Amino acid sequence: MSRALKSLAIFAAIVVIFTISRHNLGTTTTTTTSTTSATTSTTTTTMKTTPVVTTCIGSDFTGIYVEGEGAAGTISASVTLTKATPGSCTLKGWPILSLQDTTGAVLSGTIINERPGDAPIQFPAAQANQAAGLLNLAHGDTASFSLAYSDVPTSSAACPSARTVSVQFAKNGSVATVTPSSPIAPCNHGTIWVSPFY
Repeated sequence: MSRALKSLAIFAAIVVIFTISRHNLGTTTTTTTSTTSATTSTTTTTMKTTPVVTTCIGSDFTGIYVEGEGAAGTISASVTLTKATPGSCTLKGWPILSLQDTTGAVLSGTIINERPGDAPIQFPAAQANQAAGLLNLAHGDTASFSLAYSDVPTSSAACPSARTVSVQFAKNGSVATVTPSSPIAPCNHGTIWVSPFY
């Protein structure tokens, strides 16, 4: 090979190397940087506590006997009971009544739970003629019931004279005692009609 050809081959090799290296120099390299931000998550748990609600008992209440009206030999009245102790309780249904004379002796009698549509009694208070509903009572809240009785003797039997009325919310439960301003005397063997609590 002549010297001129060698020189030309070397020159061609340099051009090729230069072109390749120039191509590599023109390559753009992209670097992606990923930034992760940490997020702090706070979870708040709310615990709801439900107060314990118990059935009402008579000894938690004070009572007032509200004198009513008389028409055609039937006397109507009502009793309002106020919760005098802390906490809440529920009440539903009819009161259990007992009557006492001036010595505290329990008088015999018949208590009839009056229901909507029953005859012969319709109480003056509209709520007294409704079906029994659940009452939730807190300290200071009141519940009432209505009562009615005849003061006309139906036989030779005397009408018992009651000085106090004891109210129970459940059989064998504690009592709330109310005292009418004057004795009540239900005739017909001490029959008294009572409404549900309202």
